[in-house]
Amino acid sequence: MSGFQQLRSRSVVLRQTNIDTDQIIPARFLSTTERSGLGRHAFNDWRWQADGAPNPEFPFNQPANADRQILLAGRNFGCGSSREHAPWALVDLGLRAIVSSEIADIFRNNSLKNGLVPVVLAEEDVQKLMERPDDELLIDVAACELRTPDGRTYPFPLDAFAQTCLLEGVDELGYLLARQADIEHYEDTRYAQ
Repeated sequence: MSGFQQLRSRSVVLRQTNIDTDQIIPARFLSTTERSGLGRHAFNDWRWQADGAPNPEFPFNQPANADRQILLAGRNFGCGSSREHAPWALVDLGLRAIVSSEIADIFRNNSLKNGLVPVVLAEEDVQKLMERPDDELLIDVAACELRTPDGRTYPFPLDAFAQTCLLEGVDELGYLLARQADIEHYEDTRYAQ
């Protein structure tokens, strides 16, 4: 997982509400613990037709949306089961941030652990952003703000520990391992008695 302070990208829009983790990555693709390759199956039942051909109507299959790293999604994104494969699939698809007015708690936590920034904004603000998906948005993790090209700024909540992990590009274990010398020093001085 690589860290970042800022992300600049245009957006892909999925207006549907209540997109659950089974729609993000269907259960039949959960037999792996490998993160790479899951992007092919992200939104599988919407992205691919019965014959395996791409569904030309689905936003991620449209050439104009290639390489976009921000998803603007309808309310209650990531609801359903707690599968960590869902953020794995979205990151492997190329996404680095999800913007919605409501992101399910477990999905949100799993996203933060995997370098996917969950940005929660007011519903009316998300709807305005959805009207202009070709605007290059700036997500500033350090400032906890989303900015638009016309100067609008939208603050979003992000707890301090999750923010630190995102900025450093680590999960909880990586955070602890990076501080191993400090931990060992503390243990040595604490228990030297």
